[in-house]
Amino acid sequence: MTGGYHIAPRVTEDVVLTVSYLKKRAGFPVGVSLDIIGLPRATYFRWSKTGGKEKRKENKTPKGHWLLDWESERIIAYKREHPEIGYRRLAWMMIDADIVAVSPTSVYRVLLRADLSNRWTTPPGGGSHREGFVQPTHPHEQWHSDISYLNILGTHYFFISILDGYSRYIVHHEVRTDMTTRDVEIVTERALEKLPEGCEMPRLITDNGSQYVSKEFQSYLRERDISHSRARVNHPQSNGKIERFHKSLKQECVRVTAMTDLGEARRLIDGYVVDYNENRLHSALQYLAPADYLKGEEHIKQCLERRKEKLKAAARFRRISRRPEAEIARPEALM
Repeated sequence: MTGGYHIAPRVTEDVVLTVSYLKKRAGFPVGVSLDIIGLPRATYFRWSKTGGKEKRKENKTPKGHWLLDWESERIIAYKREHPEIGYRRLAWMMIDADIVAVSPTSVYRVLLRADLSNRWTTPPGGGSHREGFVQPTHPHEQWHSDISYLNILGTHYFFISILDGYSRYIVHHEVRTDMTTRDVEIVTERALEKLPEGCEMPRLITDNGSQYVSKEFQSYLRERDISHSRARVNHPQSNGKIERFHKSLKQECVRVTAMTDLGEARRLIDGYVVDYNENRLHSALQYLAPADYLKGEEHIKQCLERRKEKLKAAARFRRISRRPEAEIARPEALM
C-alpha cells in the first residue's frame, strides 16, 4: 500500500479512522490491522498524530518589519555617506529626511550583515552624585558655560559658549583671543540678549575656573539677578553637557577642518554651531535636534508623532508589497 506510492491526504485519514474504529469497537489489535494492510507502524503513528491529515503549511504572512531590498540598499548607502554616525541616530536621520522609515533595530541588523556596524558602549560612571544637578523641565531654566582651548595654526584661541541645559541648544558662542573675566561677561550678556521676552533669568552652571569664581563675575551676576551654581571639584559630570559639546566641536569641526586664520575659524565654527542646533540629532533628546526641544513640549510631541506615522506607513507598505502579484507604487515619503 505504501511501497513507493504517494497516498492522498483523504486516504491516510480513512486508514487512521478505520484502524482506530476496529480497535475500539471490535478489540482488533492495531498491529494486526497494520500487518493486514501492509502499513509500517512508524507511518501509522505518524499519521495518527494529526488524525491522518497532512501537516498544515506554514502561513508566512508578510510582516511589517520585513525590509524590502531597496530599503536595505538605501540604509547601506546612507551609512557609507555618514560612516561616523551610530545606527540609532542614523535611523532617525533617515526617517526625518524621508530616505527610508525603518526602526533602529532593523538598521542595526542590516549594517551588521553588511559589516558596517560600529557598536559602542557607554562609559561607566564612577563615584557618587553621578547625576549632577536636578535636570531642567523647560528651556532656559538652566544654562551651562565653559571655556575651551582651540589650537589654530599653533595659536591658542578660546571658545566661550552658553548652552541651554534642557535643549542642549547653544544660545551664544564666541571665539575670542583672551579668556578673562571680562570676556566671559561679554559672552554671558550677549546670551541674555537672546533670552525670550518674559522669560525668567536662568540659573548659570559653571566649573570652578578663575573667571567664574572671581569677585568681578560674582558682582556681575548679582547685578543681573542670576543665580550661580558651580560643579563640585573633580566632578565634571555636573557640567558635562557643555563639556560633551566641546568634545563634539573639536572632533567634528576643529580637528578635521583646515583653518587658515581666526576669521575663517570663526566662520567655520559658526556654521558648525548652526548645524548642531538645527540639524544634528541628539541621543539625549530622543534623537531630535536641540532646536526642536527649544520649541517646547508640543513641538516635541508633533515631531515624535510624525516619525511614528512614517514608520506605520512604511510597515503597511512592506506587507502589501510582499503579497503575490502586488503592483504598488512606493509612498511619496519613501521615494
